[in-house]
Amino acid sequence: MTEGDFRDFVATRSPALLRTAYLLTGDWHRAEDLVQTALTKTYLAWRKLGAIEAVEPYTRKVLVNTATSWWRRRWHGERPTADLPDRPGPDHADDLLVRDVLWRQVQKLPIRQRAVLVLRYYEDQTEMETARLLGVSVGTVKSQTSRALGTLRTRLSPGMADLPDLKGAAR
Repeated sequence: MTEGDFRDFVATRSPALLRTAYLLTGDWHRAEDLVQTALTKTYLAWRKLGAIEAVEPYTRKVLVNTATSWWRRRWHGERPTADLPDRPGPDHADDLLVRDVLWRQVQKLPIRQRAVLVLRYYEDQTEMETARLLGVSVGTVKSQTSRALGTLRTRLSPGMADLPDLKGAAR
C-alpha cells in the first residue's frame, strides 16, 4: 500500500469518519481533532495493515478508542454554546426539540453504550462488525445495546418513548 492509497482513503472516508467522530463527541471541533488523531495513528500503522480492506475497520477502532480515552481524561463541566442567529429562520422547533432531547440522553450514556448505539444505528454497522470494531463479543454488543435503549426509554417522557427511528436523530 502506497502513500497515494492513504491519500485516497483520507479523501473518500473522511466525511464518514467525521460524522462518526461527531456522534461520539457531540462537538464538531473535537470531532475534527479526533479524526485527525485517528488518521495520524492509521498513517503510522499504514504499512503494517496489509490489505486496504483492513484500513477502515482499523481507523474506526482507533476513533472509538481515542474518543473513549479522551472522555476518561476530560473535565465534564460547562461548555460554551454557539451564538444565536441574527436573522429569524423557519421554525423547526418541534423537530429540533425531539432531536435535542434524544441526543442529550444519548450523550449521558456511558461511552461504551454510546459507541455501540452510534455504530449500530447511526453508522448502520451489523452486530458482528460493531463487535469487531470495539474488540468485544457479539453478546456484549447486544447487551450494551439493550441496556442503552432501555435507559433511553426510561429517561424519555412517555410521549417520546416510541420515537420512530434513531437514524433520523443524527441528521
